[in-house]
Amino acid sequence: MNEAELKEAKKQADKKAIKFILSLFILYILFSQGNLFMNSVMSPGGRYYNASIAEHFNYIQGLKNALIIPAVWIIKLFGFYAIHNDMDVMVVNGPLLRINYSCLGLGVMSFLAAFVLSFPASWKETFKMLVIGIITVYILNILRIAGLGLLFGYFQSQRNYFEYHHEIFNVIVYIIIFVIVFFWIRKNTKTNKLQATNISKKANDTLANQA
Repeated sequence: MNEAELKEAKKQADKKAIKFILSLFILYILFSQGNLFMNSVMSPGGRYYNASIAEHFNYIQGLKNALIIPAVWIIKLFGFYAIHNDMDVMVVNGPLLRINYSCLGLGVMSFLAAFVLSFPASWKETFKMLVIGIITVYILNILRIAGLGLLFGYFQSQRNYFEYHHEIFNVIVYIIIFVIVFFWIRKNTKTNKLQATNISKKANDTLANQA
């Protein structure tokens, strides 16, 4: 590859990097702020509350239920009696856990979705990574809620020492997602390089045959 080709390759790489960063930023703002807006739309007393939308399209409450119910099952498996409503998990003779918007993991999911959709990969690989990543965040969140219920149930005197569980959860999830995404990027980078090499080889062969 001569100097002109190197400069052109660097130019194209810079364009792809800028496109990726802009896309990541725009999609993350769209997803994260969109979820916050929809939470306001579907929460009674919210600034943009709409009763009709809240009744028929409340995916925020659906996610709460999808977290609370399995967490209660797990708590019961360990011998505790637990009950729940639309936003609370109550462990009898134990803690009351309130599942707010900040407990849902939508911020982590928004960043993951923005990153994966911005990265240059096939739609098949993108969809696969989205499913794996979101399910991973979801399962870890269930384990966090159930874990807090069990921990506070066993060690009631230690409840005041776990007020930073949101931050700890986010750090753990980001580390796990980073590892998964790292290997996903490696795989797709190798695939892209191989495809580029094959295209270049085919083009050279075509030119050679025409000469």
